[in-house]
Amino acid sequence: MNKINLAEKLSLFSSHWDPHVVASYNGNDVMVVKFAGEFPFHKHDDTDDFFLVISGDVTMDYENAPSVTFGPGEMVIVPKGIVHRPRATTEAHVLLIEPTGEPNTGDSGVPPAAKPAI
Repeated sequence: MNKINLAEKLSLFSSHWDPHVVASYNGNDVMVVKFAGEFPFHKHDDTDDFFLVISGDVTMDYENAPSVTFGPGEMVIVPKGIVHRPRATTEAHVLLIEPTGEPNTGDSGVPPAAKPAI
């Protein structure tokens, strides 16, 4: 029941594409992550993907739809089963929410991040 300072949590690591859990609720992890460059195209068969930009700009590329660029205070939810790829030209800070244990890499074949709690 304490407040969580997202800027403080983001200052604790420098890696990219490496989500860190800041809270959990109802079987979901709330995470902060830093994006830079491109993540691999992937999909999640059983869950939607939630992205809220804290700072910077993120572009979400889709396999069969136009890309969407969103910035601070804007969010995108990618429906389950949709092939997508987040990317950021310069570093962006993002809040993610997903079911605990869901691999961040989906079906890409890339090993998933450990998602440590901070």
